Amino acid sequence: MDIAQLPQTETSTEQVAEGQADDFELISIDLLQNEGISAADIQKLKAAGHCTLRAIQMTTKKNLYKIKGLSEAKIDKIKDITTTLLGSGFITATQYNEVRACVVRITTGSVELDKILGGGIQTMSITEAFGEFRTGKTQIAHTLCVAAQLPLEMGGGNGKAAFVDTEGTFRPERIRAIAERFGLDSNIVMDNIIYARAYNSEHQLELLTELAARFAEENGVYRLLVIDSIIALFRTDFSGRGELSERQQKLNLFLARLTKISEEFNVAVYITNQIMSDPGAGLTFVADPKKPVGGNILAHASTTRLSLRKGRGDQRVAKIYDSPDVPEAEAVYSLTIGGVSDATE
Repeated sequence: MDIAQLPQTETSTEQVAEGQADDFELISIDLLQNEGISAADIQKLKAAGHCTLRAIQMTTKKNLYKIKGLSEAKIDKIKDITTTLLGSGFITATQYNEVRACVVRITTGSVELDKILGGGIQTMSITEAFGEFRTGKTQIAHTLCVAAQLPLEMGGGNGKAAFVDTEGTFRPERIRAIAERFGLDSNIVMDNIIYARAYNSEHQLELLTELAARFAEENGVYRLLVIDSIIALFRTDFSGRGELSERQQKLNLFLARLTKISEEFNVAVYITNQIMSDPGAGLTFVADPKKPVGGNILAHASTTRLSLRKGRGDQRVAKIYDSPDVPEAEAVYSLTIGGVSDATE
């Protein structure tokens, strides 16, 4: 199965100003040339990862001022033009409902797991899975990379996937096995997944900038971004209580960019997270003394949080830990050669 390329359409300044452009059409900042912004300045914005008008709208002036070669006056002008073209942001609930109609749900490979997620993991949001080792966090990630390429009618996203690996867990052979399970050409499936190994937290952030440029260039082609895991390199680069505050600030910046990418490009973001022992759990009679790493910053950034634990044999149990879309519920799934699937007795 090959991924169909979405048609590239040119959008005029007049169309944007009149609100005729589609809500999720990626409007390139090249359009700013029509408003007197030089090609050199536009290239500087792109190099910083701001490739669409929506990206400019989502970014504060304070952060745009940090781009070398662009004066505050130029940034102010660019911001004013963007606001004029895209509007202030207020729409009716009816209009936003139409925006939400663009959300795509990608199957996890398990009907029961999809059921508690409301049909699969959603685009325009971040889905976090945390749990001990061997609970299936990475196997879900591999399965999603293949499922994202399935047609919409099969629970897929009809798009490509990007995988940022921070712990060396990505395995191409797993992708081939899962592709065979879904009856797909494994060579094509592999070509539709881009992979990068992050070696430190700064590199991890730089990869997001590169991804934003790629997503903008390949308009609407990508439907999934996996970060496995979100916290590992931050825990390595910032150790001890003395560096905790700085770590959380850097993590917050990364998560903010991740949220913008999910909404700007209508992609599903799946992140895995580690757990740690909660020293205060015994004092509060908490049933599970373990909690996800990252604190409130990660908790607030994740739209849907999944708690994973081991079950009997190859069975695993997923629980909705927090979500604005679905109620608390549990599902049992299995880890197989073909990826995540429904549990068998």
